Amino acid sequence: MLYWTVIFLIIALVAGALGFGGLASTSAGIARVLFGIFLVLFIVTAIMQLMGGHA
Repeated sequence: MLYWTVIFLIIALVAGALGFGGLASTSAGIARVLFGIFLVLFIVTAIMQLMGGHA
């Protein structure tokens, strides 16, 4: 999931540099959502591991 976040971030940067504002905004939004999901899953998994559960 972090891989896709980086891909959309790169797309947003390239599109922004080339002047495609709409595409850059959309790609940045998708990257932000994917990173949020990744972060939540990472925290939940870390807590499960600390509590002795198997994720």
